[in-house]
Amino acid sequence: MASLALSFGSGAMTNSIADVQESDVIMLIGSNADTSHPTIGLRIHQAKNNGAQLLVIDPRRTGFADEADLWLQPNPGSDVALLNGMVHVILEEDLWDRTFVEERTENFEELEIVTAKYTPAYVEQITGIPESQLREAARLYASPGQRCAIYYGMGLAHHASGTDNVKSIANLAMLCGKLGMAGGGVNPLRGQNNVQGACDMGALFNTLPGYSGLNNNDAFDRYEKMWEVKLPRRKGKAATEVWDAILTDDIKGLYIVGEDPVLADPNALHAVAALEKLDFLIVQDIFLTETAKMADIVFPAACYAEKDGTFTCTERRVQRVRKAVEPPGEAKADWQIFCELSSRMGYEMDYADPEEIFNEVTQLMPQYAGITYQRIDKVGLQWPVPSLDHPGTPVLHVGKFTQGKGLFIPEDFTPPTELPDAEYPLILTTIRERAQYNFGSMTRKTKEIEALCPEAFAEINPEDAKRFGIVDLDEIKVSSRRGSVHLRTLITDRSQVGTIAIPYHFAEVPVNNLTLNSLDRLSRSPQYKICAIKVEKVQ
Repeated sequence: MASLALSFGSGAMTNSIADVQESDVIMLIGSNADTSHPTIGLRIHQAKNNGAQLLVIDPRRTGFADEADLWLQPNPGSDVALLNGMVHVILEEDLWDRTFVEERTENFEELEIVTAKYTPAYVEQITGIPESQLREAARLYASPGQRCAIYYGMGLAHHASGTDNVKSIANLAMLCGKLGMAGGGVNPLRGQNNVQGACDMGALFNTLPGYSGLNNNDAFDRYEKMWEVKLPRRKGKAATEVWDAILTDDIKGLYIVGEDPVLADPNALHAVAALEKLDFLIVQDIFLTETAKMADIVFPAACYAEKDGTFTCTERRVQRVRKAVEPPGEAKADWQIFCELSSRMGYEMDYADPEEIFNEVTQLMPQYAGITYQRIDKVGLQWPVPSLDHPGTPVLHVGKFTQGKGLFIPEDFTPPTELPDAEYPLILTTIRERAQYNFGSMTRKTKEIEALCPEAFAEINPEDAKRFGIVDLDEIKVSSRRGSVHLRTLITDRSQVGTIAIPYHFAEVPVNNLTLNSLDRLSRSPQYKICAIKVEKVQ
């Protein structure tokens, strides 16, 4: 999100999910939408069946890789080099959209300078992708006159160089003029159903709701006038930086809402050590998660079917959520918990219902200004919706970018923070399974879903299995410099030679005890997707 905001002026999916049916070329990078976003994955398969060409860039052989017109299998963590190489070829072969670049972008000269050294031969040394494949990929995406869309997921973003990866995606799309049209665009697939909405509401460490910067005095004035309180004008701490702040005594208490860092955070044992050091911990969740078990106080929260409100999905669509059943026991909707706690602490929040809160949102956030519960009663609207007569915005950046002109921000390739060596000779990457969701707190309590995927397996390439004397279903110990897990193996050529893939849904296989908490310099997102490991067969 941070990179797209810098490049385009808006850190959101540029197009609509249904747009994929209008794409001539679909580039899927860092995402296995079949398992992480199945309904979007289905639409991509349908588009392919209807004639769209599919370019897949993924170190792992997924179902999309099998179906692709062209599949590139780069070395893990080499995305910036690969994308810069595609830019180099497009410039060299004069496939770029000169009119779009000249009229709608700036800093093009810097792009030329930075990508000049990313010749196909140089890129092959870094990525392992042969020159012929790199050129074919560049030509396929550039396809002058065609509608070409990019879809990317956490496989691109969850790196210490994640924002550089996304800037490189944005550079490629602007260079080829693939923005501001149905069937094109740059489309991040969010990790959960309301990530976009949570970010819109300001659940970030460095912006106000609506993405107003901390130097926007007019925005602060609006909030302070409505809420009748003085607001701090400094950025907070990114979630991934909280643990070090606890360990250095800068933070004494923590209030965690809807998150399970004991399983979810990279280098999770580091997070556990910090949680144990806290003076006071509150957890608000719908189940007693591994993190909630460590809390001093647990606030039981209502789940999606037990409360009213809105979600804003990955395509910026604001949708109604309606309560189907009453919450069990003492559970309450999150907004009610926040209001009651605030009132007891001396600041009255006396909202009557979620609609009253939403109406306040529309007064403060220009993107939501024209949305009412009545307008989204049956079908949601895509922001920005600046007025009550505005139909919503299915495609961003038509005619001009949100910030006026798009900004090329070229970056050089930097190797992953931790690479294999003699002691830890393999790479770990984490994956999702279709039947499970995040860390299993919901799906693993549903026996019919659990039966579809009841166990975590380590996917190992046959060459690596032979090298380490491992056969199918052997129990192995997988260790990094931070921790170890035990699980059984699945021998498959879906994993690249030298890489082991493990799903992260299972508390009995806490794979994030292995992962690395190296952070992106801009977004502060962690390096989930690459760390060095070793394997031992358990006798």
